[in-house]
Amino acid sequence: MIAEILLVLAGHSSSLFQSGSKIHEDFLPYLHPGEQECLTALGHIALTYRNIKAASSRLSQSPSRYICALCSKLNEILRDEYESLVVETEAKILIKDPDYVGRGSFVPLSAIRATFAEWETPLVALESLVVQLEKESPWPAGKLIDLLLVRSETGLHRVSYIMSRLAAAVQKIWRTQLQALLVHGSLSPKEPLANASYVLYDDAFPACVSASARDSIVYVGRAIGTVKALKWHRQIPSSISLSHARLIDTVFPQDQHAFEEAIAQVRANISEWLWLNVLTMPDVEDAVDSLANYLLMQNGEFALSLVREIERLKNSRLTARSGQGSVIREQDLHLAMLRASLGTSAQHDPSLSRIRFQLPKGPVRPLLPSLSQAGVPTLSSSQLGIEQVRFDDILLGFPLRMTYGISWPLDLFLQPVDLTIYAELFSFLSSLRHVHTRIHTCWASLSNAQRARRRWTGLDEGGTADSEARKELLRCGWGVVRLMGWFMDVILSYIMNDIMETEFRRLKSQLKSKDAGSGSRPSTILPSHSVTSQGPSASASKDGLGAPSQHLDFTTLRNLHSTYLERLLSASLLTQPALASTIRDIFEVCERFVGQVERWGDVLPGLLTEGSISEGTSSSVGSLVKERQKIVKEIDQAGSYFARSVKDSSDVMPHTQNLKSLLEAFYEQLSSTTSQTLTVGDASKTVLMNATVANVSSSLLRGKRKGLERDGETRRHIERLLLRLDFNRMFSKPGFGEILPPAETLDILKEGGLA
Repeated sequence: MIAEILLVLAGHSSSLFQSGSKIHEDFLPYLHPGEQECLTALGHIALTYRNIKAASSRLSQSPSRYICALCSKLNEILRDEYESLVVETEAKILIKDPDYVGRGSFVPLSAIRATFAEWETPLVALESLVVQLEKESPWPAGKLIDLLLVRSETGLHRVSYIMSRLAAAVQKIWRTQLQALLVHGSLSPKEPLANASYVLYDDAFPACVSASARDSIVYVGRAIGTVKALKWHRQIPSSISLSHARLIDTVFPQDQHAFEEAIAQVRANISEWLWLNVLTMPDVEDAVDSLANYLLMQNGEFALSLVREIERLKNSRLTARSGQGSVIREQDLHLAMLRASLGTSAQHDPSLSRIRFQLPKGPVRPLLPSLSQAGVPTLSSSQLGIEQVRFDDILLGFPLRMTYGISWPLDLFLQPVDLTIYAELFSFLSSLRHVHTRIHTCWASLSNAQRARRRWTGLDEGGTADSEARKELLRCGWGVVRLMGWFMDVILSYIMNDIMETEFRRLKSQLKSKDAGSGSRPSTILPSHSVTSQGPSASASKDGLGAPSQHLDFTTLRNLHSTYLERLLSASLLTQPALASTIRDIFEVCERFVGQVERWGDVLPGLLTEGSISEGTSSSVGSLVKERQKIVKEIDQAGSYFARSVKDSSDVMPHTQNLKSLLEAFYEQLSSTTSQTLTVGDASKTVLMNATVANVSSSLLRGKRKGLERDGETRRHIERLLLRLDFNRMFSKPGFGEILPPAETLDILKEGGLA
């Protein structure tokens, strides 16, 4: 009977069990209840083992190499551990081992039950595994590895150990596929990790492989595959490929830290080799120049022509009669861009073909500028916290983004987060150019109207009872345009000359100095420890990046470019939510005033026009002037006439925001930033309110000491802007933007209550 039981445990059928693990009823009268319980437990273990073997045999026919690897490892574990235990138990019984044979002739079933009890739970877990594998299909590598790793996370040591070994067996096959991709750039035709465009399949990667590791895998695989497909005159040396294969062969994806470190090392080595052999300095300089010329609008003639073409496109669509002809599409913007390039240096620039416009909301119908006054936050509310401030809807009236298409090998150092920052800077600069251009156009139209008026009115503005009102209205309107134009001139000069041009020249000089100091570039990659040492601290220059390295590697290039973008963001005031919000409010006030003047045709109404409207009655003469006075007053709130009007009028909103109060708030906020820390964290909150925030923070922060140095440079830029704004002590004088009589505005002692 003992031999029969051992055969059953080894997977053979027997008459002891009627069906499954149930003991045949003919044997029950001869068995003690304890023996019946032991036989039932042993029969259950044997049945579970047979089910696992049968399922493993069926799964071995699967076309999936990962399932086959799992079944092979499962059979190996059962053969080496479970089946060997059956043979070992039989051998001990035959040699009358005292642990099994009592008094040299009796073998208790409880001893055999105790021997195989340790396999009861593991066999149940394995049976549940193979049942799930047969029930669900297919099982890609990532899903299968995740399943095995989840099942290995248990407090039962033997179950965890077996599941871990099965997961390791599947990961070995997956690692072989990964080696082919990272070492040779090749993909298997069967169960590949990515498609022909090197886009990874999500179900082919386990969850333990992080997003950064996947990005590095795509980067390396595509780079190596592209170099081989293009039959580059220099291919990756076999010594590098061999070292990478050995490095990958030492880690499993379940060991996240070690796996990510190995993948990062492979990426660093490949990046260095590509920089030394594929991506050259002319390619980098051409990309930097193109981004500066078009997205940073340093090509002035093209930038102005583009703003005018988009404005002309809006006007043409507004006057179009047909429904389809009044819609602005992306192709219309591209055509406007091509028209803007005619006659400029961008006409024959091949980099212009990389520029594209995107309308996130699809084709739009242009609208006239809104003349309603939106609520403007005060200084205190601006400092408490403001949501994301965007400028991409000012140029067209709807969200409009400019993108720069990059292809290999430029995408080796230009990351998507960098292009996002460039797009945000373009939105801000194009809005500034747009508002500045409209103010100049308004100034020109007012000048032409004034010349035409002087032909008929002589030295005054005409009028009878309202002559003084017409004079004050005209002077106030001219003052508003002059103040707007002065502020835009100061901001534009600061942004384009002090910031964009200065930082661009600094970047170009750094690239040239690094490249010139390298001498002749080596033809092979540096050792891995050398690549690691070329980090930000070792490859930075005196300008915020430490001592110069021997050659301009990928790490140094990215650090230089990231620092360049960081300085542009910080010095452009986009990293300060309160300042960015105030600037946008100023833009909207300027747009409101210019749009109002465009609809009027001139600040002053025509004498004959007003007379015809009032039907010649003297009581209504000047009503149109008063109506325009109120509108201009809400925007400016200055001048002796309007100060008196405010005191006498009861229908004026006392807390209406105006241009001068916004300028004063901007100056106060700008002054307060000189005593605060200007960090890139604000930039990530203001400019990139999405998944790229972590990338911006990790790529732009270099360390506390270097951050303080760059913070000091940004603060010096802001101090120069403060000097420009207050060069004539406009903001230092008391009463700027307040509705006070001229005598009180000049008497500081009376304002302070000291006289």
